[in-house]
Parts: sequence; C-alpha cells; structure tokens
Amino acid sequence: MRDVLGGVGLPHEMVEIDPQYADTAAFCAQYGYPMEQSANTIIVGSKKEPKRHCACVVRATRRVDVNHTVRKLLGVPRLSFADPEETRALTGMMLGGVTVFALPADLPIYVDEELMSMPWIILGGGSRSLKVKISPEVFCALPNASVIANLVTP
Repeated sequence: MRDVLGGVGLPHEMVEIDPQYADTAAFCAQYGYPMEQSANTIIVGSKKEPKRHCACVVRATRRVDVNHTVRKLLGVPRLSFADPEETRALTGMMLGGVTVFALPADLPIYVDEELMSMPWIILGGGSRSLKVKISPEVFCALPNASVIANLVTP
C-alpha cells in the first residue's frame, strides 16, 4: 500500500488509530473527522457464478446504488455486498480497513463522482489501525479506478 501511495505523488497523511474505532462512524466521533469527508471502500459481488466483484468508493454518508448503477457496470443480473469473510478472502483485508491502495490488480474500482469535488478525504488504510487522508485526485492515478456519476442512491 505504501508503495502505491508513494507512486501517485500526492501529499497524504497516515492516521494511526485504535482498531476499536475502525468503523467510520466510531472513527469520526473518536478522532474528530467529519463523516462528510470520509469515504468507504465497499466490495460488491455477483450472486451467481462466475462471480464478478468490484470495489465501490462512496462518501460515508451515502449508500451505493447496487441494484441499478453497479449492477449495470458489472453487467450481472443480481449483486450483493460481500460479507466480511468474502471481503477478506478477496482483498486480504478486514471490514473497517479495506483500502483502494492494496486491492487485486484486476478488481474494478468505481468511485462516486461526488468525492472528486472534495478538498480531501479519509480512506481505509489496509488494516483496522490505519486511515489515509489524501486528495480525491488519487483516483485519477489508480489504473483500475473509474469515476462514476450517480454511484449512490438518490
């Protein structure tokens, strides 16, 4: 993860935290970061074989539009959020710490367009004890990331 961050050439801050505050709402309350500046990386997968997965990055105060936008992007009839075990098997990371900077190279990353207008965001850091504060411009530097309009529910 640190290699990817170093390679994008954007200033960033590593925020070390107590793992009991890894979930976004608890993190924001404990460390004083606004929920509106926090983004969650959520793994979504098709229900039928062959399984197709993607990562969706959305503001913590919004919900991913799985049933419409993401379903169309992946080209599958039905999707669901990956459970903690599936997320860990696919990414090697636990919920509360999933980061876009250490995902499998073939996993599409869909980023909600709303995030791009923010001066900075907080993302998972790859473990439940780390967050990353960085400009959303970072998504332009990730090869498998696409900025998507209306990735969240209205």
